[in-house]
Amino acid sequence: MTTPPRQPETMAAHDRLYRTLRQQVMHGEISPGEALTLRGLGARFGVSMTPAREAVRRLVAEGALALSASGRVATPELSAERIEELAALRALIEPELAARALPRAHFALIERLTTINGGIAEAVVKADAIAYIRTNLEFHRTLYLRAQSPAMLAITETIWLQLGPTMRVLYARLRRHEPPQHHRMILAALRAGDEPALRLAVRTDVTQGLRHLAA
Repeated sequence: MTTPPRQPETMAAHDRLYRTLRQQVMHGEISPGEALTLRGLGARFGVSMTPAREAVRRLVAEGALALSASGRVATPELSAERIEELAALRALIEPELAARALPRAHFALIERLTTINGGIAEAVVKADAIAYIRTNLEFHRTLYLRAQSPAMLAITETIWLQLGPTMRVLYARLRRHEPPQHHRMILAALRAGDEPALRLAVRTDVTQGLRHLAA
């Protein structure tokens, strides 16, 4: 017997919840180890158990949520070894994305990145960790979209998703007082068309903070 197709309303509710939760995890709005229940998600977002279950299933598959043997669902608490592994992946993939974007890094893109970097500075002044993480990821995603390498970008976003709650912890530990200095180096390398400098700036930017957590 075939399974009857889900109703469009259920699919829409599942997709909305999935996207909302995914964004919250990626931006560090949910703390590491924070438990989530289907009943709680349903009540919070006004959906039934079915779309809540489906959204959680997808996020578990992406590594954004962890499912224990007892059935407990929570954001992952990453070990030092796991943080080191994810930092190494960022160091491999993101410089390559930046290098592929370089030939398409026109003036308008650089101006857009400069504006986003200004938003990061505002988040620092306000000590707004979530805004800081969100605009920092926007800076990188805006650049990487120019690489026109969707598979590599999808892998990168999955890594960001797994690191989201941990990045919130990192922000609190570092207590930044200014935007990441390597963003200025990234912008300078883009203006100069200097691929080796761009690769170095991106690699340093995406790994140096995570090293503090893995130490």
